[in-house]
Amino acid sequence: MKPVLWKDNKVHMVDQRRLPTEEIWLTYETAVAVADAIKTMVVRGAPAIGVAAAYGLALEALTFEGTRDSLLSTLEAKAAILEATRPTAINLKWALDRMLRFARKSSHSDVKELCSALVKEAQEIHAEDIRLCRTIGEAGATLIPHGAKVLTHCNAGALATGDYGTALGVIRSARDKISYVWVDETRPFLQGARLTAWELMKEEIPCRLICDNMAGHFMQRRMVDAVVVGADRITANGAVANKIGTYNLAVLCRFHEIPFYVAAPYSTVDLNLSDGMDIPIEERDRREVTHVGQTQIAPDNVPVANPAFDVTPPELVSAIITERGVIKAPFAPGLAELVEAAGR
Repeated sequence: MKPVLWKDNKVHMVDQRRLPTEEIWLTYETAVAVADAIKTMVVRGAPAIGVAAAYGLALEALTFEGTRDSLLSTLEAKAAILEATRPTAINLKWALDRMLRFARKSSHSDVKELCSALVKEAQEIHAEDIRLCRTIGEAGATLIPHGAKVLTHCNAGALATGDYGTALGVIRSARDKISYVWVDETRPFLQGARLTAWELMKEEIPCRLICDNMAGHFMQRRMVDAVVVGADRITANGAVANKIGTYNLAVLCRFHEIPFYVAAPYSTVDLNLSDGMDIPIEERDRREVTHVGQTQIAPDNVPVANPAFDVTPPELVSAIITERGVIKAPFAPGLAELVEAAGR
């Protein structure tokens, strides 16, 4: 499933807050509306919000009237609004920077032609992400042994990308070798329970939903052969920011000698940061912790901490699976080559 579509010069997104019980599609016509959709989690997942943001700028280009210089100013202003929605996932900034760079360097002298070209560039960002995810899946499948029981955290599937997925892309590509997939519920927003389980069941890939605090129990009983997760940002040395709870799994994997794999495209790599502790961590609404849906599960006015992501140090990562193959420690040279090959 493509969670974001460009159709009839509008952006269409499946409302991921309503899944799995309802499949509702919403339509957006401005960059500000797209920004709100990203902020409120209509669309989520690092690559997917990058695609959505690119389409947000394309919407502004479509309706623009004025000079080339004023177009660039408009795009920069809207890009700032979009970038501010979610600070941890670097793919968002990457996609916006790519669109702005394209606009600045374009040889189109006619503004209307430039605007049309910007729409095509956003569509190419989307198409490229789908290609990369499929290649990541093929590369990662080589690491999965026959009969494996694989655990994944959060949702790094088709819903989190342009289509196909990163971590779930590996699982999709290795489906004939996998006995079943352990699906962490992923509190507090329940992306695993609501989204990953839904995707796997739609594709008839055997899965078992578990609470986050059950993973160690099954590892201790040798019922987990590998953990595969996605990433929202990877630093130059291989530190990985991913959904809160990922670090816990990495520590458990090290103790139980289980491989811990991260699947991500080049757009997730941030060579400007060399230390994972420098990654900005988004703090989300306290209500996500105190409520499940509309049901309150905590005392009134209880103080809450709700970081959306944590950081796994490179020493705990067995390999990073990319569109150019599997990168193993030391990660810095391979990640630098990955980004250089992409021409970024």
